[in-house]
Amino acid sequence: MWIHPALLITVYVSFIRGTPLLIQILIIYYLLPAVGIDIPPFGAGVIALGVNGGAHIREIVRGALTAIPPGQIEAARALALPRRLIWARIILPQVFALVLPPLTVEFSALLKGSALISVIGYVELTRQSQYLLASTAQPFIIWLLTALLYFAMCFALATVTDRIQRQNSRRSLA
Repeated sequence: MWIHPALLITVYVSFIRGTPLLIQILIIYYLLPAVGIDIPPFGAGVIALGVNGGAHIREIVRGALTAIPPGQIEAARALALPRRLIWARIILPQVFALVLPPLTVEFSALLKGSALISVIGYVELTRQSQYLLASTAQPFIIWLLTALLYFAMCFALATVTDRIQRQNSRRSLA
């Protein structure tokens, strides 16, 4: 029995988008060794974040591609533009403008979701904060500083994205 790849992709995307990232991390961390693939916590975390982000990004890009009016592509074909020029000059610039804001949101979510990797023993920012709590009696300060670090990273990402959007809009107006 042969299963169409589009069906597999749809099931994968639906499953990943419909389940919590924490559960995905735990499944990957415990399932891979059960089938003979020994993987450290960092590797399991990277795979889980990649699989999760990939499913969401696939939907972002798919949505942007479907938002391009078919008439633009038909007009380019009527002008006998080569396929690569249609993609390079018409489709991709519009897709880029459409995907940039939701990609920023997705990357911020993945950045914040990386804190969940601490549950499988990987020492990242949140786990390091937990270690600091064991040696200090300052939970408010530790968690506030941790939150500020996450905020700074997300704010930097949003700032870079905003700058790219402004440059892109200036180019499209020229």
